[in-house]
Amino acid sequence: MSINPFSLEGKTAIVTGANTGLGQGMAIALAEAGADVCVVGRSEPSETLDKLAATGRKSHSILADLGSADSVEAIVSDAKSALGGIDILVNNAGIIKRNDSIDFTFDEWDSVMNVNLRTLFFLSQAVAREMIAADTGGKIINIASMLSFQGGIRVPSYTASKSGVAGLTKILANEWAKHGINVNAIAPGYFATNNTAALQADETRNKEILGRIPSGRWGKPSDLGGAAVFLASSASDYVQGITLPVDGGWLAR
Repeated sequence: MSINPFSLEGKTAIVTGANTGLGQGMAIALAEAGADVCVVGRSEPSETLDKLAATGRKSHSILADLGSADSVEAIVSDAKSALGGIDILVNNAGIIKRNDSIDFTFDEWDSVMNVNLRTLFFLSQAVAREMIAADTGGKIINIASMLSFQGGIRVPSYTASKSGVAGLTKILANEWAKHGINVNAIAPGYFATNNTAALQADETRNKEILGRIPSGRWGKPSDLGGAAVFLASSASDYVQGITLPVDGGWLAR
C-alpha cells in the first residue's frame, strides 16, 4: 500500500500568530492533514483552538510576546512537553508599521524587525537544535511577503524584514539540509484578512489591486493551506531554500 506523501499523521507543528487570518488557515490545514498543532501568540486563540478541535487533532496554545526573543526557549520547551516533539515550525507572526521613510522612527523600525526577523531567526534556531538533537529532521516554513520581491512604499522596516526572511530561508536551508531539515518560505499575495480590510473597503484601491491579479480575486486564508501542507510534508523533501509566492499571479503580471 502506498504512503500518502502529503500526510502529516504523527507529526507535531508550531504555528506562530495563528489567532486569525493566514496563521489560522495554515494551522487548520496542517491539522486536517494529520498534525497536532501548537499555536503561539499574545492572546488566547479561542476561535483557532475550536477549529482545531473540530479536526480531531490535539492542539495546545502558548501565550508569548514575540516582540522579544527572550520567550523562545520557553515556547520550545512548552510545545515539546505538550505535544511530545516538534516536527514542523511555521513562522507566521508578523507586524507592520506605515510611515514615510523620511519620517520613520527608531521604534517603528525596531518593533517590526524584532518580531518579523529577530524572533523568527532565534525560534528557528531553537527548534532546529531540538530537531538535530532528536535526529528526526523537520520542516521550517517562514512566511515572507510580496515585499520580499518588491519595495512597496511607506513600509521600510517591513520590506527590510521580509527581504531578510527570504535571505534567512536560503542560508538556513544551506546549513541545515545536512540534518534533514527543510527550510522554505511562502510569500502570500493580497489576502482578505483583518489586516487588509481597509484596502478592500477602498473602492479605488480594491479595483487597482484586483486589476493586477490574474486570478481576479483576493486570496482566502484557506488558499495557503495547500502550500503549507506541501512544505510541511515529505512531498517537499527535496525542496530547499525557496520562497513560494501564493499570489494569484500578482508577481507574474
